[in-house]
Amino acid sequence: LPSLTIFVMDLSDLFVAYWWVLIGAVGGLFFGVKGYYGTAEGKKNLDTIMINLPIMGPLQQKGAVARFSRTLSTLLTAGVRIVDCLEIASATTGNYVIEMALIRSKDSISKGRTLAEPLRGEKHIPKMVSQMITIGEQTGNLDQMLSKVADFFEDEVETAAEAMTAMIEPLLMVFLGGIIAVLVVAMYLPIFNLAGSMG
Repeated sequence: LPSLTIFVMDLSDLFVAYWWVLIGAVGGLFFGVKGYYGTAEGKKNLDTIMINLPIMGPLQQKGAVARFSRTLSTLLTAGVRIVDCLEIASATTGNYVIEMALIRSKDSISKGRTLAEPLRGEKHIPKMVSQMITIGEQTGNLDQMLSKVADFFEDEVETAAEAMTAMIEPLLMVFLGGIIAVLVVAMYLPIFNLAGSMG
């Protein structure tokens, strides 16, 4: 039999004989990663990796900025102190890197500095955010500016998610089509070889 056919048959035998091992390995990997993410060190490492990924990183960054901007705007409108606002908003970001950036900003504000000043030096905080916060602090409309920032980044996340979905669909079709093509060729290749030998 051709090598491709033998490979497909061996792969099929592997799944039939050891399906429980494969399911256990996938389940173990899932729960292992989930458990590791539940630890402080795991959250720090995985969030740092995620926010630096090429496609998912910017999406996660925008989502975190939108969440903390919306929360901060709501709390400021309600009259909560800025230091308390930052402490609460940092917990809603969903990403360790952005959360630490806000906590550092809170420490800076406690020393009498503005909110925009420490955020300017943060790598994962978009410059537009710090610029809008600067304008808000100068005009006394920080809550309104943060609300506009949240609106902008929520729209960005929605647009990016739609673009990613539109990109994944054809890639998935190509991937599935490739698998089916390999299986069809593997099954028919012995027949073609036999016909060639008889000819």
